[in-house]
Amino acid sequence: MSYQSQYQQKRMTASDAVSQVRDGDMIVVPTGVGEPPTLLAALSEQRRAFHGVQIAQILPLRQYDYFDPDTAEHVRHCAYFFGGPSRAGGRDGWIDYVPACFSELPSLIERRQLPADTVFTMASPMDRHGYFSLSLAADYTMAAIAQARAVVLEVNPNVPFANGNCHVHISQVSALVESEEPVLEVGLPTIGPVQEAIGRYVADMIPDGATLQIGYGGIPDAVVMQLTDKRDLGVHTEMIGDGIMSLVESGAITNQRKNTNRGKMLATFALGSAKLYRFMDRNPALEMHPVDITNDPYLAGRNDRLVSINASMQVDLIGQCGSESLGFTPYSGTGGQADFVRAANRSRDGKSFIVLPSTAKKQSVSRIVPTLTPGTHVTTSKNDVNYVVTEYGVAQLRGKTAKQRAEALIEISHPDFRPELREAARAMKLF
Repeated sequence: MSYQSQYQQKRMTASDAVSQVRDGDMIVVPTGVGEPPTLLAALSEQRRAFHGVQIAQILPLRQYDYFDPDTAEHVRHCAYFFGGPSRAGGRDGWIDYVPACFSELPSLIERRQLPADTVFTMASPMDRHGYFSLSLAADYTMAAIAQARAVVLEVNPNVPFANGNCHVHISQVSALVESEEPVLEVGLPTIGPVQEAIGRYVADMIPDGATLQIGYGGIPDAVVMQLTDKRDLGVHTEMIGDGIMSLVESGAITNQRKNTNRGKMLATFALGSAKLYRFMDRNPALEMHPVDITNDPYLAGRNDRLVSINASMQVDLIGQCGSESLGFTPYSGTGGQADFVRAANRSRDGKSFIVLPSTAKKQSVSRIVPTLTPGTHVTTSKNDVNYVVTEYGVAQLRGKTAKQRAEALIEISHPDFRPELREAARAMKLF
């Protein structure tokens, strides 16, 4: 049977495709814009017909009707990382959370420590060889496809066909639906003077020839804006966004000084504009790979001068970073921060930056704290953290004593909070 015949045989409406799901299934959905809106909307409409179904995903972006505490016994979200639609449910306890480093999700699925019964994902149109590209998020989805009983694609001509280990063959597909709505665009966050100041400190410490991992947020993007005059930068990251694309267009990124995958940018998911998605289409300089390739500390750290830039919400005086919860209240998730901090530590001349404004809540709360708020999840440990940057400067912590760490962190805290931080440090016998 030809590939096109198989395609037609497996093509159906979204309502019919949802019948691939069985009670008790774990449906794995890709990160962010890789989520298939037509399929998830159809599942939401039929959710009361199911019992015990869960949907596992990093960073959901749309508020589907299944985000509903009244029908959680039918279809329930399981967060690998919270996003806007799932955050309230996590706080109220009717959405579950799986703590795990992003890089380890594929191996957890392969070992069946995380179930993967069905996969719902966006996909590019099929090529003449019978392959679809999961360009928007290869992440843990490729591992889930290898384990799943049913693989359901939402095929959309607006999804780019990217290179890399992100391809699924028609023979692996159980059902497919077609849609043509534009891929969701995610705009750049607001950048103010605080973010610009932090960005300047970090940008000044990035040398020509560095390989970049850049997370999402106003501060990482402020760094990107100040790198256009750099030369021969490379990319080995989890997320590709418009900032990286702009550095390619400026000539700052060439990937010619990477130790591995020279000449290629590596990423595992995309988040940005329609222009970015067009940029990704059959771009020979870009490869999308599963997250156990992009985020593995050993593999990423083989690149010299690896620079990682990630945000946090709190840092305590010993250097612990609370980046995913406020006390015990969840906000995001572990993600790839610890992966890339460790990768940069392994890298020759590597640098990892934890960036955060010095205050929150209109300067009424310090983000540099004596101890993390009770219950806060530690994302990056005191043993791994390297540079911490606020708008008041840079604290380098690796190799420093507890006393030296406290002194350095207080120096980059907001001046209004330094006296009480010093008093707390004395009470903790750090001074």
